[in-house]
Amino acid sequence: MRFTSEQRLDDGVLEREFTLGDIPGLLWTPASASASEPVPLILLGHPPLGLRRMYPRLVGRALHAAADGFAAATIELPGSGDRPRWPAVDQARADLRRAMEAGEPVGDEIIDALVLPLVDKAVPEWQAALDALLSLPEVGGPVGYSGGVISIGVRLAVVEPRISAAVLFAGSLVPRAMFEEARRVTVPLHVLLQWDDEGNDRQAALDLFDAFASKDKSLHADLGGHTGVPQFAGDAAAQFFTRHLR
Repeated sequence: MRFTSEQRLDDGVLEREFTLGDIPGLLWTPASASASEPVPLILLGHPPLGLRRMYPRLVGRALHAAADGFAAATIELPGSGDRPRWPAVDQARADLRRAMEAGEPVGDEIIDALVLPLVDKAVPEWQAALDALLSLPEVGGPVGYSGGVISIGVRLAVVEPRISAAVLFAGSLVPRAMFEEARRVTVPLHVLLQWDDEGNDRQAALDLFDAFASKDKSLHADLGGHTGVPQFAGDAAAQFFTRHLR
């Protein structure tokens, strides 16, 4: 990990840009974080739209986390932002757009081509980032994962024992293979579902929630489309992390 820039934001929150090999990332730490008092960490997932485009939403979430006493970090997803294009995934995205614009059902073949390669490549990168982040004296456990592509969150919750709790957003298409992995997820979960999400299969989201093996899991469903998550739903997710990472 190599830090490339830093700046102070509201309430003394330190924002640092870093690179991990050729992967860009961002780390936010509250003013209270120190080697003598390391703070828990929340990994901020996001859709594959690029860190620059997602920055306003990410920094808002990070400042909220810092106010609760948590560090927050994120990395650029494969094929997004300034990282090299990924032709196979770009083609899958084009196929998805074409099917949705034509009002056709999105088949398993498109979903698998779009999501599974991304999960396979992104999850090891998240784990490498976690190795580097937890080596910093001011950052400690436990660790939470929040938002982003739900299949990445599912895989991380299965393979990464340092993830103690997760907030997942049921707002992306899920390959059938991920339902089997969901049955192996046992960490506490808080799942957000927008009832009228135009790009999400509501029944599939409910079936996925049912598949999770976690004994501590909750589903927070609100009326509205993909980008209409109400503030109080975000507050409830923050309270979930306060309960499980403190």
